[in-house]
Amino acid sequence: MKLRMYHRKDAFSALWFLAPSLIGFAIFYVVPFAEGMYYSFLDAPMHGSFVGLANYKELFQSDSFRKAALNTLLFTAVSVPLMLLLSLLLALLLNQNAYFRKWMRTAYVMPLVVPVASIVLIWQALFDWNGAVNAWFVDLGWARIDWMKSEWAFGVLVVVYLWKNIGYNIILFLAGLQSIPKDYYETAYLEGAGPLRRFTSITLVYLTPTMFFVVLMSVLNSFKVFRETHLIAGDYPHDSIYMLQHYMNNGFQSLDLQKLSSAAVVMVACILLGVSVFFWLEHRFRQFME
Repeated sequence: MKLRMYHRKDAFSALWFLAPSLIGFAIFYVVPFAEGMYYSFLDAPMHGSFVGLANYKELFQSDSFRKAALNTLLFTAVSVPLMLLLSLLLALLLNQNAYFRKWMRTAYVMPLVVPVASIVLIWQALFDWNGAVNAWFVDLGWARIDWMKSEWAFGVLVVVYLWKNIGYNIILFLAGLQSIPKDYYETAYLEGAGPLRRFTSITLVYLTPTMFFVVLMSVLNSFKVFRETHLIAGDYPHDSIYMLQHYMNNGFQSLDLQKLSSAAVVMVACILLGVSVFFWLEHRFRQFME
């Protein structure tokens, strides 16, 4: 009986401390999103009539929306595997006793604390028509490339995304690597297991929960790449980097709230579906390991 009372007191104390955050989250996120979802079924934001799924039908018939959705999915499909592979390789390197380990840790963590506007200024200086990269090309006798107004813009955006977010994933992988007991590697070495065998049978197995989390965070961050894209290329960038956030931002500027709300609901639904799939896969993997 006393134990139940203590649990109730702990639960009440936890809710009391969480109440300000929960109230703020509800006011600034949940309520506006619910209101936007409601507007997506109306034909006008003020005194509108219920039109059902007409706004969504018109949304999927829009060439701009389809282009933005395909570009966003393509960016996620390309950048997330690259992020996972590079961050894991660098974490494995930094986990060794390399003499430049401290310098590399600092170099990869720095983008996390630098404001996005400052980062964009650096990349603009690199990939502008008169930027540093084109200056190097001219010195080598090569032609200039209009990076942000050609198909190269997609590659530049992937590089910016990787450079900005890779440090956080390296920290996660380093924490996962350092939590693996060294005894497992020593036992496997004594039993004749090679480096590849130790990596696949020990490192990857114990890093799987971390990998799920890294993939999940990388996918979510890939949907937030609009800040960098907008600051580098403006409201109407090259077609290859025209993302869902551009579509919604332009809809907001033109006060087309119905399409804006419908696009936001579709994007949130896709994110929730992806997150649910990741959690399902993680749950199945844990059951398999047990």
